[in-house]
Amino acid sequence: MKVSVVIAEDEAPLARDLAARLQAAWPDVEVVAIASNGLDALERIETLQPAVVFLDINMPGLSGLQVAQQLSYKPHIVFATAYSEHAVEAFEREAVDYILKPVQDERLQQTVERLKARLAEKTPAANIESVLSGLLTRLPNHERFLKWIRAGAGNTIHNIPVEDVLYFEAEDKYSKVVTRQLETLVRIAISELESQLDPQLFQRIHRGTIVNLRAIKAIRKNDLGNVELVIDGRKEVLAVSRAHAGAFRQM
Repeated sequence: MKVSVVIAEDEAPLARDLAARLQAAWPDVEVVAIASNGLDALERIETLQPAVVFLDINMPGLSGLQVAQQLSYKPHIVFATAYSEHAVEAFEREAVDYILKPVQDERLQQTVERLKARLAEKTPAANIESVLSGLLTRLPNHERFLKWIRAGAGNTIHNIPVEDVLYFEAEDKYSKVVTRQLETLVRIAISELESQLDPQLFQRIHRGTIVNLRAIKAIRKNDLGNVELVIDGRKEVLAVSRAHAGAFRQM
């Protein structure tokens, strides 16, 4: 039986090289798609549902870590990175599969054997949500902050520039994404989402709400003396908790 694989790598020669080396090391592999950026990778993985994904960390649109965090489908994931050995220690501490670029045949073979064993034993793909936020903060010199977010609304998938989001609001294990034209959900808890947002642009105002600072039209107090935010382009008013109100008194 063929083992389906998606490779996400923005440098085409490296992607082709990895595909060739992987198929040489594992003849049962079928590379069903090569994605050149994070958004394309997210769509290909969700659509094709491969058994294994090789994710480059530093891709345009979304990093490999951010792609992994937004996936609703959970394949076995191997991260590819050109970072230093010091940075790779973060992966080793979290027992996350990785390969260093340029790929060495011996190291790739070790990864292949590990994947073969997991698939033969029908071991579920690792639940890596709990380690991704830590890896995002520990790995140096990569683009930590989200630039796009992929969200579903009905039968449509939207790729939303993060700067267009007015605010995020917690919805159980999901986060509601609110723009001027759209309200939809992403499968990321608000606490995990916060670590991926640029703190110069987004501010938590409540345990369950993060606001785009550029979207604030006015700051006011209600009759009880509590701080509220008027959001440009929206009718609702967002309450600021006492714990976060101090930041807005300074604005």
